[in-house]
Amino acid sequence: MHFFEWNVSPILISFGSFSIHWYGVLFATAILSGFGVMNWIYKSEGKSIEQLESLQLFIVIGIVVGARLGHCFFYDPAYYFANPLKILAINEGGLASHGGGIGAILAAFYYARKNKIDFLYLLDRLAIPTALFAFFVRMGNLMNSEILGTQTDVSWAVVFSRVDLIPRHPAQLYEALSYLSIFIVLFLVYKYKNQTLKAGFLFGTFLSLVFIVRILVEFVKERQAVYAQEMFLSTGQMLSVPFLMIGIGLIVYSLYKKEESKL
Repeated sequence: MHFFEWNVSPILISFGSFSIHWYGVLFATAILSGFGVMNWIYKSEGKSIEQLESLQLFIVIGIVVGARLGHCFFYDPAYYFANPLKILAINEGGLASHGGGIGAILAAFYYARKNKIDFLYLLDRLAIPTALFAFFVRMGNLMNSEILGTQTDVSWAVVFSRVDLIPRHPAQLYEALSYLSIFIVLFLVYKYKNQTLKAGFLFGTFLSLVFIVRILVEFVKERQAVYAQEMFLSTGQMLSVPFLMIGIGLIVYSLYKKEESKL
């Protein structure tokens, strides 16, 4: 049976010993495109663009620090507790999306309190570019031939020949396209229904859709955490359940909320 072969180099351009990697370019694109969306939102609502610049800094720091700590302590805690200095070796790879999400939420909470902005109002708007951010990050994983799917014989299976010759589910692509679809849905809901939406609805919808996707795709994804190899649910699925429950709770809360939150 013929399968698609993926043999793309993770390096985009090399200049002697210096290399620019696809993942780095796509991660930067994720940040820039996300802030482009937030810039549009702030302008459309007549908010200060100067305030947005400080938010960008907080969110980037929160995502990177949270994603790194999440990878270390969610997926291989024994190794990093034994080698704590390796936590700083971010150049060796290892970022966890759940940790990045927690870091971004904490950064947004600090920013909201510092600038006296309603926290749910801010999270509702950050949810839109975050879905787009997730799309670019998973495309970066695809370019790196990482976050691999399980073996399969479906007609769209992909052989990541830089890793092995096993036909696999393109799990990164499943997630990437799902997150792009979620971004489009959130953007259109915000654009056409913003005046009638109550605080928490967009963020709750974001959490619910993203983590339903994550839970489902994990069933066709190779396990990353060694300690979870024999468990029914993967580490990613177990971490996704609380986020999903919070998302559903926020949707219910927003639907039954009597008054819209104000800044």
